[in-house]
Amino acid sequence: MKWIASIAALAALTLTAQASDEQLAKGKEIYDTRGACASCHGPEGKGDGAAAAALNPKPRNFAAGDYKYDTDGDGKTGTAKDIANIISKGAAAYGGSMLMVARPDITGEDLDALVAYVLSLHKEG
Repeated sequence: MKWIASIAALAALTLTAQASDEQLAKGKEIYDTRGACASCHGPEGKGDGAAAAALNPKPRNFAAGDYKYDTDGDGKTGTAKDIANIISKGAAAYGGSMLMVARPDITGEDLDALVAYVLSLHKEG
């Protein structure tokens, strides 16, 4: 019977991984299109999008994973909640640049997917 439980656990992990891949794909699609994130933050999240050269301050480099705001007061910057808050309310709501405008139109599963994708852009090292 233990092997049945092991197979069930493995199947659950596989489904979770697939859902995660689907969520990241959805997040990337939003990032690249209607979210318009790539235009400033760049296709790989390095802060080097087509519009970045004209912006001051420069867009955040997601690949570096160097986040500035602790929007929820938990003592950590760059958490999923922090990123969701910045997307939803804009950086100016937290003392940042008004160039990162609020996107209250991105909500629910779309917001979760976009946040997951932004976090996935961080590259160690």
